[in-house]
Amino acid sequence: MPSNFYNRRFVLSSAAAGLGVSLMPLPALALSEASAVSLVGAMVADINKTIASGKSEAAMIRDFEKLFAKYADTVIMARYALGVDARQASKSQMRAFTKAFQGYIAGKYGKRFREFIGGRLEVVSARQIKAGYEVKCTAFLTGEAPFEVTFLVSDKSGKDKFFNMFIEGVNLLLTERTEIGAMLDRRGGDIDAMISDLQKLS
Repeated sequence: MPSNFYNRRFVLSSAAAGLGVSLMPLPALALSEASAVSLVGAMVADINKTIASGKSEAAMIRDFEKLFAKYADTVIMARYALGVDARQASKSQMRAFTKAFQGYIAGKYGKRFREFIGGRLEVVSARQIKAGYEVKCTAFLTGEAPFEVTFLVSDKSGKDKFFNMFIEGVNLLLTERTEIGAMLDRRGGDIDAMISDLQKLS
């Protein structure tokens, strides 16, 4: 896997990665293995379609950002990323943070998908977990050994969405929780100031 695909400063143990799963709520009954696989399959098809589109890299990145925003449950992800500070935030602060986080996360990880240009993703397996379903994919990149990309899917928001992503075991949610926590620390716990900083990164 290319070293620039994902920030490896937060490579986590399997136990820490599992923490991100165990803290999520139980799934609604409407979600099934088939629907979880269908969601990831549709997303993978859209990613592969974009990869094969022949568009410029800049245009592909814009498309990847839209796909991330379409398929990810960024509301759940935002609340988890803010951690215990979400309990202290007002409703207006949570709305502002969620909006800023949505733009930030869609842009950041949409850009990461550019590493798939010239390659492809394939869905290989699925299994039920407490939070919903885990869907594993294999990424094939030109000149690189295949590697695993895993999506966790739930329907807590009322629609089937993925709420976490692992790339070679690196947990997106825990990574972003660390990043947001560091941003908040730099602002002395001032949520509004942190939101302003996050908006600039969107």
